[in-house]
Amino acid sequence: MLKKRIIPCLDIKDGRTVKGVNFIDIRDAGDPIELAKRYITEGADELVFLDITATIEKRKTLAELVKRIAREINIPFTVGGGINSLEDAKVVINAGADKVSINSSAVKNPSLIKDIANEFGSQCVVVAIDVKKENDGWKVYVSGGKIPTGIDAVVWAVKAEQLGAGEILLTSMNNDGTKSGFALDITEAISKAVNIPVIASGGAGEKIHFKQVFEMTKASAALAASIFHFGEIPIPELKIYLQQENIAIR
Repeated sequence: MLKKRIIPCLDIKDGRTVKGVNFIDIRDAGDPIELAKRYITEGADELVFLDITATIEKRKTLAELVKRIAREINIPFTVGGGINSLEDAKVVINAGADKVSINSSAVKNPSLIKDIANEFGSQCVVVAIDVKKENDGWKVYVSGGKIPTGIDAVVWAVKAEQLGAGEILLTSMNNDGTKSGFALDITEAISKAVNIPVIASGGAGEKIHFKQVFEMTKASAALAASIFHFGEIPIPELKIYLQQENIAIR
């Protein structure tokens, strides 16, 4: 069985790490390079770096910051935000990213998934899916969670895999920043529907939430931000807890 991964996420705005609740109420969470270095020493398995306003502001991911972070770390590093073309992906990977995360651009132009996978391999392509629970099920949102698409979340995840995605980063907007736990139902539905790893994101607030998402869904990784940034749950402590709960962790 593949061991589960713990992944801190650095949401970047104007060169600083920030964190919000339900994709709004953004507050400062520190210097991204200092946080990245801290996570290496704490035993994070991977890092995700999302330039959260790049898509909205129609500007490219901060390639210079990516270079600086990549120089400081020695674990897999995913970068997303404003990657709208194969050329954008090349810039980020050349700057030191191991994988690129695409979200809005993949929905608008699904062939982008295939283009990046053909160039760099599926293992480099993370399709991030922001979902919100509505009356008729979980739906996909784009542009930093601002625009509803009406697309069914499971249907889109399956299509992303067929086009060449190597991983799904699934964020529940309903749970994001609430610390009330991951959205287990949609995480399980998508992780069962696809054959690629699913990273659960949105809602982690207690150690038991990580246990639940690993025991009750097929998610292969769990991602969190503020609880790690502000030291509420140190990663070493979380990993010891999960090992004691008989969850195979890296």
